[in-house]
Amino acid sequence: MALSGLEIFKLLPKTNCKKCGQPTCLAFAMALAQKKVGLDQCPDASEQARTSLAAAAAPPMRLITFGAGPAACKTGQETVLFRHEEKFHSPTIIALALPDDLAPEALAARAKTIQAFAFERVGQAMPIGAVAVIHRSGDAGRFAAAADFAKGLCKALILVTDSPDAAKAALAHVKDSRPLLCAATDATAAAMAALAKDAKCPLVARAATPEALAALTEKLKAAGCEDLVLWLDTPDAWAGMEGLTLERQLALKKNFRPLGYPTIAFATDGSPEDQAAAASALVCKFAGIVVVETVEPWALLAILTTQQNIYTDPQKPVQVEPKLYAVGEAGPDSPVLFTTNFSLTYYTVEGDVEASRIPAWILCVDTEGTSVLTAYSGDKLNEKTVAKAMKAANLETVVRHRKLIIPGYVAVMSGKLEEETGWEILVGPRESSVIPRYLQEVWRS
Repeated sequence: MALSGLEIFKLLPKTNCKKCGQPTCLAFAMALAQKKVGLDQCPDASEQARTSLAAAAAPPMRLITFGAGPAACKTGQETVLFRHEEKFHSPTIIALALPDDLAPEALAARAKTIQAFAFERVGQAMPIGAVAVIHRSGDAGRFAAAADFAKGLCKALILVTDSPDAAKAALAHVKDSRPLLCAATDATAAAMAALAKDAKCPLVARAATPEALAALTEKLKAAGCEDLVLWLDTPDAWAGMEGLTLERQLALKKNFRPLGYPTIAFATDGSPEDQAAAASALVCKFAGIVVVETVEPWALLAILTTQQNIYTDPQKPVQVEPKLYAVGEAGPDSPVLFTTNFSLTYYTVEGDVEASRIPAWILCVDTEGTSVLTAYSGDKLNEKTVAKAMKAANLETVVRHRKLIIPGYVAVMSGKLEEETGWEILVGPRESSVIPRYLQEVWRS
């Protein structure tokens, strides 16, 4: 269990030297107990204190890395239950299943489809993180061959098998890729732990209840496996969600070390719609890795969009660079619109301007990554910030006209903006989706 602030304080030098950045040793002890600082920030802590405080200083959830080189994936090291408490650190890894019972032609076709995925949203790449080679054939040789084939996809690998013999055969081909070995059960713990240790790869512990998982992780740790991932293999989805939540609470709130590991879950059953819904729910309910079987682009895009939304840092909105952007072959007579540098806002406006088929300029104003109404209500968007952005972009030298289209929701600032800039202010639509019609009908007229 974690030490309290007062218990930590008793082990510190008590010199109040302020070298750690805290005003007193007691303040440092309280911050360390809350995992806001690290023990390495106290240069005068004794070796005995460092040993005693190791458990308190360690993150409540272990960071696990699998895969090699650019394909490496990281999961774990989370510190909070809810994003608004701080932020989430390791986005859920979306893995695509590659069953080993596929015919060679089907296997190659599926691999080609997996390699072709390249999604981007609001300026951010949304990759498929891993490939899960699933042992369905019952043949260790076919499983090893499928794993060897998957190695060429340049993705992190997950080897999914209950058979130590199949795992050993596959590891002989892909050990240097540092795959995630999935999974050890109570019956196969010793054999799987030995394989994971020899290959220096992380290991998945699989059990039906959190209690059984806790016992299994202790057994695997005793066998020398420190890098573990938890698979709560429940009979139904509701029990799985409930179990994942309980594991997260015990790991983060109670600092229960036997469950202080990231989790893996499978959404491979049912139609693409069923898998997309189940995977999205698992992303929201703390799964560190989600394996799906569908390769329908629309289903994967829904899952990856959920992942992107959940794992956006609430303290640091996704932003684009504030500057003047050309959409199409914008020239001196093209319309000029402005919006904020919140990525979702900017890319929505850009897409709708592009849909109008009218080349245009978009002036992206720095509002610290907030949306139009949020920025306006917080006084981060006003006539002075817009005028400053226009000057920085040398807008007067870019276009011959002196007309600026502003978002309809901030029409109230049109008068002050006109006074500040000397430009004619045109009030645009409130909704971005109306921009194509506005440019076609109002601007052209």
